[in-house]
Amino acid sequence: MSSNNSNQDNFIHFALEAKVLSFGEFKTKAGRLSPYFFNAGGFNDGARLSALGRYYAKALQESNIQFDMLYGPAYKGITLAAATAIALADNGINVPYAYNRKEAKDHGEGGLLVGAPVKGKVVIIDDVISAGTSVRESVDLIRGAGAEPAAVLIALDRMERSGNAIEIGDKSAVQAVEQEFGLPVIAIANLADLMSFLTSSSDAQLTNYLPAVKAYREKYGI
Repeated sequence: MSSNNSNQDNFIHFALEAKVLSFGEFKTKAGRLSPYFFNAGGFNDGARLSALGRYYAKALQESNIQFDMLYGPAYKGITLAAATAIALADNGINVPYAYNRKEAKDHGEGGLLVGAPVKGKVVIIDDVISAGTSVRESVDLIRGAGAEPAAVLIALDRMERSGNAIEIGDKSAVQAVEQEFGLPVIAIANLADLMSFLTSSSDAQLTNYLPAVKAYREKYGI
């Protein structure tokens, strides 16, 4: 464990323990060979989800973004927004949250939005931004409800240029979202944090991965 006790470092340590973050050799959806793999689906029990909500809440509070409510895109974002809302409430900040359903319902509440009325400044919560599709849908729904997207909050920013193993874009998915929508993207941790975590780790097994992560960042990083 590294000496500095930041939210980023604690989160990376937690993700490693939960085996949500692992090092090795993994093929990404884009066909790149990545030295690390992050799968937020692994935060799959009560204690982990509770801790994850606290990391999201802390990252959001540390960002000093002004917001009125949280929004979680179906399906992954639903539990993430709920966990963050609970963690914020435990910190004395009680905000409403809402989410969407993938299929329109013709009875009951109707419509695509569930939960609190979507209004004011809304923070969209997701695990990662890979293509930005989920953000685009969320922004449309939030604006359609007459509210204003305030930021996107994610667990990990891979800080990686778009494209595949051969074609490398000029900006990352996160940068593309920031530019297209004029929205800040807040990440609990990013690739730079991951590298400084590895650099200051006393675990030799972990520091072994540093050259591979460094090379990956030099090739695909922003």
